[in-house]
Amino acid sequence: MKTLILTSSGKLITSNKLDYFLPKPISESKILYVTTASNKIPDTSIIEKQKQIMSKLNYIYTEYDITNKSKEELKKVLSEQDIVYVEGGNTFYLLKSVRESGFDEILKEFIPKGLVYIGTSAGSYIASPSIITASWAKDGFDRCGVTDFKAMGLVPFLMQVHYVTGIKKMLEGKVKDLDLPLHVLNDDQAIVVKGETIQLIGGGEEIIM
Repeated sequence: MKTLILTSSGKLITSNKLDYFLPKPISESKILYVTTASNKIPDTSIIEKQKQIMSKLNYIYTEYDITNKSKEELKKVLSEQDIVYVEGGNTFYLLKSVRESGFDEILKEFIPKGLVYIGTSAGSYIASPSIITASWAKDGFDRCGVTDFKAMGLVPFLMQVHYVTGIKKMLEGKVKDLDLPLHVLNDDQAIVVKGETIQLIGGGEEIIM
């Protein structure tokens, strides 16, 4: 059964609230920590802090960059993991790297076999059919030449992360042009997909547009 956990921030990943949804405790799992999206952001302090927390919790993780990797390399490294954790950063650069490496194709092979996918921010966006919502930010990242927003399509809905009430009106205007449901997450929430079941966890109300 496929298992995906899509978060807005990394809080839930280090809060011991995910074990119920995992084949085995996260502290006992081998994690491939994909930090590719941080290659194109000016401040990587959040990623460094997350690594420090995971190390303090004795998580068994390997930091990894999918940029310029071959499908054979990705297959080998993913075959040795229990979880692939795709960190946030520049969604456009991450999607570009996913396409060029074939990372999406390899994930679609391994996730049905039990590899757990965890995404944070950009890592959640690319799991959707499109990253169109990432283009809505006023102060967006360099799009790295990406004009086609089609993403991995691991889940049948779109994502909006880092939700605060101040963007509610913007979302209400944008959502009218979407063909898929939009799941909105604040930084304390996550969506868990187990097979065909979709569940919101964390604090705050569920918002689907």
